Amino acid sequence: MEPQAQVEPIMPWWAGGLGIGLILLLAVALVQPIGVSTQYVVLDGVLLHAVLPEVADGSPYLKETSKGWTLATYEFVFVAGIPLGAFLAAMATKRFSVGAVPSLWAQRFGPTPMRRLIWSFLGGFLLLFGARFGGGCTSGHMISGVSQLAVSSFLFSIALFAGAILTARCLYPEQRTR
Repeated sequence: MEPQAQVEPIMPWWAGGLGIGLILLLAVALVQPIGVSTQYVVLDGVLLHAVLPEVADGSPYLKETSKGWTLATYEFVFVAGIPLGAFLAAMATKRFSVGAVPSLWAQRFGPTPMRRLIWSFLGGFLLLFGARFGGGCTSGHMISGVSQLAVSSFLFSIALFAGAILTARCLYPEQRTR
């Protein structure tokens, strides 16, 4: 198996870290700490309240997290800005590409787009479920929580990195960093 081509970073790691830090400071100063995963539950609740309000009211979790919310909030604009910002950055750096199956995945599991999409959906579902079960996502815990020295966020970060390393070693056992 031939090695994967390395992509040259656009900026050094410390510049990206400073950028995230400045965005966090701005968010905390103007609105609130950064967090994303709750907005998916709020969206579910808002949509369910619009279509089947009695079902939404029957769920204590959805009733608590979404009653009275609208989609025109800072949080939803922030969440919508994530894929928009990624798209604009990819276009600006001329790194935009369309493809459902990355080459590393195709080498290991085959080039079938449907298989990749199904596993991506399942992985995303588990990630979001785990984020809500753990009381926050990577942006809420690892950016906002760690910057506030929250013990739960440090524990979350350790568990996340350990899980990511184990998952990567299971999915791609032949890949080793240099």
